[in-house]
Amino acid sequence: MDRKTFFFYDLETSGLRAREDRIMQFAGQRTDMDLNPVGEPVNVLVKMTDDALPCPSAINVTKITPQDTLRDGMSEAEFCKYVMEEVFVPETVAVGYNTVRFDDEFMRATLWRNFYEPYEWEWKDGRSRWDLLDVVRLTRALRPEGIEWPFREDGAPTNRLELITKLNGVSHEHAHDALSDVFATIAVAKLVREKQPKLFDYLYKMREKNAVKKLVNLDNKQPFVYASGRYANEFNKTTVAVPLTAGRNGNVLVYDLRYNLEEVLEQETKLDSASHSTMFPIVKELCFNKCPAVAPMSVLDEGNGWKKIGLDKETVEHNLQILMKHPEFAEAKRAEYENRPEFPAAVEPEGALYDGFLNDHDRIKVAAVRNAEPRRLADFHPDFDDERLPELLLHYKGRNFPETLSESEAEAYEKYRQERLKRQEANFIKELECVKDDFIKDELMLYMQSLV
Repeated sequence: MDRKTFFFYDLETSGLRAREDRIMQFAGQRTDMDLNPVGEPVNVLVKMTDDALPCPSAINVTKITPQDTLRDGMSEAEFCKYVMEEVFVPETVAVGYNTVRFDDEFMRATLWRNFYEPYEWEWKDGRSRWDLLDVVRLTRALRPEGIEWPFREDGAPTNRLELITKLNGVSHEHAHDALSDVFATIAVAKLVREKQPKLFDYLYKMREKNAVKKLVNLDNKQPFVYASGRYANEFNKTTVAVPLTAGRNGNVLVYDLRYNLEEVLEQETKLDSASHSTMFPIVKELCFNKCPAVAPMSVLDEGNGWKKIGLDKETVEHNLQILMKHPEFAEAKRAEYENRPEFPAAVEPEGALYDGFLNDHDRIKVAAVRNAEPRRLADFHPDFDDERLPELLLHYKGRNFPETLSESEAEAYEKYRQERLKRQEANFIKELECVKDDFIKDELMLYMQSLV
């Protein structure tokens, strides 16, 4: 394709943990940059792998059973080949609703364990990604005019997709069905673009990490407007923040200028650290590659912006001056984040995605694995440098092409499979007891019995 398109997509999964659980449904719709449909929608099931038990609570929501996927789905290897060759083509902007923090993580984990480079679909050949959830948050906080906004029963604001669509007359008949959620996301994108085109276009440009770095950086520490799910609902999850110090992986820690640091430190001495972190989310990591919804301070000068987020210039300036008097606070936070593990230790190579990048030698071998015909895989034993890959290859063959395993390989895969299922079994049984739908409960029990 010679010009950019959006590809709106959504997943339904067997649980919430991207490195543990599995994609069960993938749906999407390509549009042009004016949000008009291009081609037919995509809606496919992906077979549950035989080394994973689903979370019954997730199945109870989606109503997609493992048996559905085994009957009508494609294997993970087939799915990865399909999305890389047919969906995430060059010049595609992958976009969804909370996709950066959820769906994209599942895509990376799935591609990794099926011998695809887990990042190229996000950036190579003009590809990029975007997330409308933070766009909606910032729109609600700063430019809510023209859109009806939902509230929970307790009066707190909420940005749940199905509630926004309902209030604004958009059809969304099957929430938690991936394709229905895709159409709802496109409709919400059209709504924001129609009512607040300037903000929509600005945040689209800010999906690129280099654009964010021009606004948020440690060389020129300037306050900026920031919408994030970590911030308080009371102020529509939006505040004024300022770069504080370096974070992990080239990111930056930012300080919430809603708070007076000296008051926070005084309060901290009266509370244990757990209570402190709950009451005062004053420092968080801003990740440049996660499409943060950030804007310059000038946006607050229009449309009564300061009042909308419960702040004023004097408070921000006062809290900034106090923060500058405490350089030791920034250093302490830098050390704290530097020593905090980003992910729990992996017990299997499938979960070790973020333990390091592949070198050029292994990248060639990985491509050879995914492109190999099943009959060739039986005798294919690449000389990998990365110690994660030999075991990952055994599991890849066992999940997708069990007929290619030798007798000893089949025994090793079965040992791994049973150990993994055993780790998941207790939580599976516990969650299953809470499922009220008898059909779902029976199907899941039968599925577990068929695996173990």
